[in-house]
Amino acid sequence: MDFQLDEEIAFLKTTIRNFVQNEVEKVAMTIEKEDRIPERIIEMSKEMGLFGLSIPEEYGGLGIGMVGKCAIYEELGKTHNGYTTLIGAHTGIGSVGIVELGNKEQKSKYLHDMATGKKIGAFALTEPSAGSNASNLKTTAVKDGNKYILNGTKHYITNAIEADVFTVMASTDPSKGAKGITSFIVEKSFPGFNVGAIEEKMGLKGSHSAELVFENCEVPEENVLGEVGLGYVNALKILANGRAGLAARNLGSSQKLLDMSMKHVEERIQFGVPIIEHQAVAHMVAEMGVEIEALRSFTYRVAWMVDQGEKVIKEAAMLKLYGSEVYNRVADKALQVHGGLGYVSDYPIERFFRDARITRIYEGTSEIQKNIIASQLRKEYS
Repeated sequence: MDFQLDEEIAFLKTTIRNFVQNEVEKVAMTIEKEDRIPERIIEMSKEMGLFGLSIPEEYGGLGIGMVGKCAIYEELGKTHNGYTTLIGAHTGIGSVGIVELGNKEQKSKYLHDMATGKKIGAFALTEPSAGSNASNLKTTAVKDGNKYILNGTKHYITNAIEADVFTVMASTDPSKGAKGITSFIVEKSFPGFNVGAIEEKMGLKGSHSAELVFENCEVPEENVLGEVGLGYVNALKILANGRAGLAARNLGSSQKLLDMSMKHVEERIQFGVPIIEHQAVAHMVAEMGVEIEALRSFTYRVAWMVDQGEKVIKEAAMLKLYGSEVYNRVADKALQVHGGLGYVSDYPIERFFRDARITRIYEGTSEIQKNIIASQLRKEYS
């Protein structure tokens, strides 16, 4: 098991680290206050190829394996999580479906523009009645000649405002339940496609989520992604594929919190000594360090397994669960270590604290991950 990065990826990782420190961090508070990522940052991200991390070189992307992607995501996680989510949702669940399941024509049509960031990707599964119970979709897709007619509503769709290309799950045969769901590639320009209400969130400023409303939306038959009736299976594969990347982003954010905490505990003087000399504080940063190192090892092990083509249903669920829980625990300790300074909005700790909370919910709640883990363990022990 080798996590060593080749020279090209190591160079890219260093480049991204410098970009994060010298460019994104400078505007992090602006992103938070304005709920908008500056266009200059988006353009620089495109120039560095960040939108093409998951897309093969033949389609203009970087074609990086999962270990390499995790190395990049870890660096991106050290800055504003709204910016990181825009990139991560596009390069993860927003494009992986087309990369893994698309036919040659679909890949040629969409991936070139998605690799350059000319077109942003998004993933549309969740509905008012279908969150954790993803098989309970109400959005329908009815065949009409050489096209499908979609009707229904999605919500909490990350990148809904910015995206041009959506991987959409809809029921082509409601009588079959999960086995009647099909995946579609839907363009924002298709007749009957509408972006609904923009959702106000407690965190992830700059990353926008919104409703999608399909009113007799016309989708060409050739935009069926994968086989008809395998959409639910496809959705699970797409989500599982992205879990190592999400954990790497959580790892980066956790490391950033530890970095800020260590600086603070050395500089903050109480009772005549730096507060790290007080055992209660020392124990908190020690616990943060242990969990971060454990998450780092786990993340790159699962990423390596993905690159080897191994089945990682259980491990990916474990990693998603552990990564989000570590990030939340580290954020809580970082805020405690910083005291009142950690609670004020002029300092980034409270922003990370708010942003961490969604990681236990989106792309599969912690409780759903436990269900997946338990079901896989039952299979192993049966």
